[in-house]
Amino acid sequence: MAKTLRFFAYYFGVNLAAALEYRAAFLAQAIGMFTNDVVFAVFWLIYFAKFQNVGGWQLGDVALVWAVAATSIGLAAAVFGNCNRLATIVVQGQLDYYLGLPRDALVHVLVSRAGLAGWGDVCFGLLAYAFFGRLDPGGIALYLGLVVISLVVYVSFMVIAGSLAFWMGSAEAAAFQAQQAVITFSLYPGAMFHGWMRVLLFTAIPAGFISHIPVELLRSFDSTLFIALVCAAITSALLALGAFRIGLKRYESGNLVGLRG
Repeated sequence: MAKTLRFFAYYFGVNLAAALEYRAAFLAQAIGMFTNDVVFAVFWLIYFAKFQNVGGWQLGDVALVWAVAATSIGLAAAVFGNCNRLATIVVQGQLDYYLGLPRDALVHVLVSRAGLAGWGDVCFGLLAYAFFGRLDPGGIALYLGLVVISLVVYVSFMVIAGSLAFWMGSAEAAAFQAQQAVITFSLYPGAMFHGWMRVLLFTAIPAGFISHIPVELLRSFDSTLFIALVCAAITSALLALGAFRIGLKRYESGNLVGLRG
């Protein structure tokens, strides 16, 4: 465990140093993403100025959706930046470098790149919680725990989507569509979806586990529902790890020769 933490700390430090070295690019990307989130927030403000709720969810509930989803997805991009690029890495034979290292290949792939724009999402999500969430120690602890769980589900889903490249070959388009689908549905209130669509959001597109259930828990905590959410996160992580390792057996080297600093 200590070695894993040092491993994460090392790459986080490297990525942070790179961001600080190119401050203008870092700030431009982060501010751009933050502005994009603000535009969506304005849309919901206009909506709730005319309507009191959507499926029983009010403005504060929708703000919590963004507080959880934007923070967790932003952290995924900022810390596990390659989770959104796994299909491209497989198709282009770039896994060769990681397979030659002593660390776990999947973990190394995920953390070796940082998406600077993700910090804009993180800042927006934290501000949303600061304005609409519970700021007592228990409320903050629950929120942070749910963000971590949501992060695990999102990264796991993207690993599974990216691992399709082991079987489909050029799967970048499919992985991109999967990413856009899970982000889009995660940023809308769960009360909007019913029937088969709700089933879809708890199976093929796990938006329900990324934001809908976490917000329900922030609204009214239920220990049984929380345990179910933790089990879903663990299951998704195991499925992702299994998909990647099984896919590795089908991987064809790209004969990539190069040096990384």
